[in-house]
Amino acid sequence: MTARGSEEVIAPVLILSTGRCGSTMLSDLLNQHPGILSLSEFFVPLGQSAFAWRRPDGERMWKTLTRQSPGLHAMLKDGHVVDESLYQYDMPGARFTPETMPPIIAVTLPHLTVDPEALLDELEPLVRARPRMPLADHYRALFQDLAEKLDRRVWVERSGGTLMHAAKLLRLFPEARVIHVYRDGRDTAISMSRHYNFRVLLGAILRCRRLGIDVQRRFLDTQGSLADVLMESLAFRLLNIEKTAALPTFEDFGRFWSDLILIGHRVFQDLPPDRLLNVKFEEVQVAPREKLREVIRFIDPSLEDEGWLDKVSTVPRPARSSFRTLPADQQVALTQACGPGLELLGYAV
Repeated sequence: MTARGSEEVIAPVLILSTGRCGSTMLSDLLNQHPGILSLSEFFVPLGQSAFAWRRPDGERMWKTLTRQSPGLHAMLKDGHVVDESLYQYDMPGARFTPETMPPIIAVTLPHLTVDPEALLDELEPLVRARPRMPLADHYRALFQDLAEKLDRRVWVERSGGTLMHAAKLLRLFPEARVIHVYRDGRDTAISMSRHYNFRVLLGAILRCRRLGIDVQRRFLDTQGSLADVLMESLAFRLLNIEKTAALPTFEDFGRFWSDLILIGHRVFQDLPPDRLLNVKFEEVQVAPREKLREVIRFIDPSLEDEGWLDKVSTVPRPARSSFRTLPADQQVALTQACGPGLELLGYAV
């Protein structure tokens, strides 16, 4: 990212996680920092199109940013708008409905401004005018546009479940550093099971597996393809969304969480210590000021701000474990399902 004035360039940061582990709160807290462009839910809502095009032109990029992916559209057209969505489609004068809103206006732009429609309009001519160039350069240019408009020094992107795309993101942005946020997989799995988008996602993966298609194998691919886009379109054209969402069990979510943790470990294993920060969310809840200071120093020591820390360190609070409220037999089954990931992260099994 280009520095402001004489300030040094700060390398971008990817917050990668399984989702449902506290990363949204971290993104919200970083959004209150005057120097950070906190991009919330940017990549994942774009679907497979986010990574499919090698050298798109500006018109192609604008379609990627504003056309709902098959999976997102399948959920939104049936009225399933999750709590993370920030666009106020039900307000008088709103331009978009859930079925028509561009992916980047669902969360990303409202996260940054009180007038996301105006910001969308400002971005359109900039994006559409760009020539054919590498995909990563399009994203860098867009994030630079946003940083300059909002007077921010560094972009930090976080989407729920980005461990699914970690290999692709690090190939796109080899200069990026990684904050890996994680939480006890048993509580994470329970939270996933209560989140409609995760239920649809995992249900679709399980349906595909029954047809002999192992979608999770593609999580380690470093590049997307048009075949991925076609597969996504076909899958959500054929799937009954309600039945798909009802398919996964607690144990399915536990195994899925564990698989994502193992995938992350493989992707991160060659990163040097100065490019990887592991953040255990339970520690953020117990010692927020200490852990948030560690996060901001990792992003860049020049961004350390006592006023920001004073403000945001009052937000995280210890929460009761949902896992501990389950019957004993379900606790055993879920612990077994999460086992490999729990062991890798050092949780008691």
